[in-house]
Amino acid sequence: MYNDNSTLALIALGWVLAEPDRAHRFLDLTGLTPESLREAADDPATHRAVFDFLAAHEPDLIAAAAMLNVEPESLIRAQQELQA
Repeated sequence: MYNDNSTLALIALGWVLAEPDRAHRFLDLTGLTPESLREAADDPATHRAVFDFLAAHEPDLIAAAAMLNVEPESLIRAQQELQA
């Protein structure tokens, strides 16, 4: 459905940021600020951080996958491919 892992990561990032508590948790865990996130949104390290964030909390992983209309395994696979 998605052309590549980066596209999937950016759309997943939008999902993460759509809910304030989840967005704050993401920023706290990654050490990013809203300003640095804007600058780093296209960085592969940020894409990995999105997938790492989702993989670390199964309820978020499942909810994000449902919103993205992909299997949770697809998000885990994208995470693994970006780490390679």
